[in-house]
Amino acid sequence: MATDSTNDRPDDSSKSVGTVFVRIVGYISSVSGWVSAGMVVAAVAITCQMIYVRSVSNLSTVWQTEAVVYLVVAATLLGLPYVQLLRGHVNVDLVPLYLPMSLRKALHVFTLSLSLLIIAVMVFYGYDYWHIAFDRNWKSDTVWGVRLWIPYMALPIGFGLLFLQLLADLVAVLAGIHKPFGLEQK
Repeated sequence: MATDSTNDRPDDSSKSVGTVFVRIVGYISSVSGWVSAGMVVAAVAITCQMIYVRSVSNLSTVWQTEAVVYLVVAATLLGLPYVQLLRGHVNVDLVPLYLPMSLRKALHVFTLSLSLLIIAVMVFYGYDYWHIAFDRNWKSDTVWGVRLWIPYMALPIGFGLLFLQLLADLVAVLAGIHKPFGLEQK
């Protein structure tokens, strides 16, 4: 068995490549989470400005409501990979808890593979929808008339980043970096 001369550990290049991939995707997911949080803060600030304009200045609002809706939807989509990174989705681990490690790993690989398939379909149709809006120069039917390809861009980007995070989770389990479902051997 070859050893790495710098730290005398076994050289497992597949595990190191997997570790690098998992770390890079984790970093991208974290950045996406911060962008998502910034969008929520921007939506709150715009809402406060809208309240001030309506209540204190007694003026009408033109773009604020639509901007807030698009920001919150985009924040939700761009926050998906960060939530997956933190394992923040609702998780019922009753079945995996009682399975032996080999079956637990098989179930985890199956669920991640199925999730990847579903999210790949979402990426495909999200991109298609965004591309149609871009090609046809769709605009909203409001006074603001925002070009819809801009908010629709959150669909392929958000689902694409979630796909990457799910793929990193699969690589982490297959390479032995993470335990299936985050559960230790019973």
